[in-house]
Amino acid sequence: MARGARAQRRCSRLWGLLLPLLPLLPLLDLTFSMPKPKGAERGLGQTLLDMALESPLYKMLLVPQARRTMVDTAEANGIGWSSALEYIRGQGPWDDSVLQGLSSSDGSDNSESSALPSLPSYYQKPFHAYDTGNLNWEAAFEQELASRAVGARNFPAFGKDGEDAFRAAFDNALDSLGAVVPEGGLIVDMGCGTGISTRRLAARFPSASQLIGLDLSPYFVAVGQRLMELEPPAETWVTDVVADQRVKLQVKDAEHTGLRDECASNVNLCLVIHELPPDVTRRVCAEALRLLKPGGQLWITEMDFSAPGYVQLRSNPLLFALIRSTEPYLDEYADSTENLFRHLAELDSVASVRLTAATGRHFAAVVTKGPGKGSTLDDRRWDELGNYVVEDTHLQTWESKLSD
Repeated sequence: MARGARAQRRCSRLWGLLLPLLPLLPLLDLTFSMPKPKGAERGLGQTLLDMALESPLYKMLLVPQARRTMVDTAEANGIGWSSALEYIRGQGPWDDSVLQGLSSSDGSDNSESSALPSLPSYYQKPFHAYDTGNLNWEAAFEQELASRAVGARNFPAFGKDGEDAFRAAFDNALDSLGAVVPEGGLIVDMGCGTGISTRRLAARFPSASQLIGLDLSPYFVAVGQRLMELEPPAETWVTDVVADQRVKLQVKDAEHTGLRDECASNVNLCLVIHELPPDVTRRVCAEALRLLKPGGQLWITEMDFSAPGYVQLRSNPLLFALIRSTEPYLDEYADSTENLFRHLAELDSVASVRLTAATGRHFAAVVTKGPGKGSTLDDRRWDELGNYVVEDTHLQTWESKLSD
């Protein structure tokens, strides 16, 4: 007990040293050595932040600040976070009876099991400023609100419509890499949350016969299903929700979907794998390839920590702490992404891997299934002079809105 008390006092003193620096970061332009893979020597600033983030006090300090940044961004850009949250809370009941009515099967021939999946340990950690991660109603209520705020941060010139520009950038990048859905194709959207990406895919690809959104959180799936029943307009919600009979949301683990072999023409992973340990990401990709028909495509759209904007952000551990405080696997993701590209290109079941920059801080990749041991990795993120091919428009970490 005495040892634990001494450790807590040391953490408190450490926070006392670090916190006064946070408001001064824009003026200090404080930088430290780049974070290195686990096990390698790390800079002093990064080591101090690692200690702080492991302390019980971090969630009392940095986590609320990270959440406040999202809410402030939303409200500053005309996104009605508070009113939308009040609206969805009133569309219940939101209790265990709703969760008990969920199934992991859509009743079609594509599903082999309807049992709800067990929850892996990595999924039960705190995420996104919620102590129980994605396993609660508040996280599900606020997912689409936070998504609008993230869009506004990436494309601040578009204000409340920044998310539309953000997701359109992914669409355009995928198109440039040859993304295609055949007539009558089945799209599996892994890690769909409340169905934002699934609904967008349905609107983009009328040729698809069915779209199955999969998520481990029954709370997210329940809210997503309710939104499609309600079809609220943007004036009530934060975006127009249009129901589509082809879209089905299911509670499933992306590592073990229970879907048939070679049932899908396309599998989508949009802003998912930065929330996974690297070994889980590889298993999810293996499952995606199992589901794909020969010639089918796996689409990955994600944060790119090789992009200059994220390189600069990650070199400042105090600033990066605001993001890391709500993303437990972000460092591991940042260190492993380039290896993931090479790993996929070396698989026997992969014919090609093509990737490009989608925004100044994000990439898009198209992985095509087919025989191709040692297939070429076609990386188009850099021009002939070594410059990242898309300009970085992202807000600075301390900003909520583009300056007038």
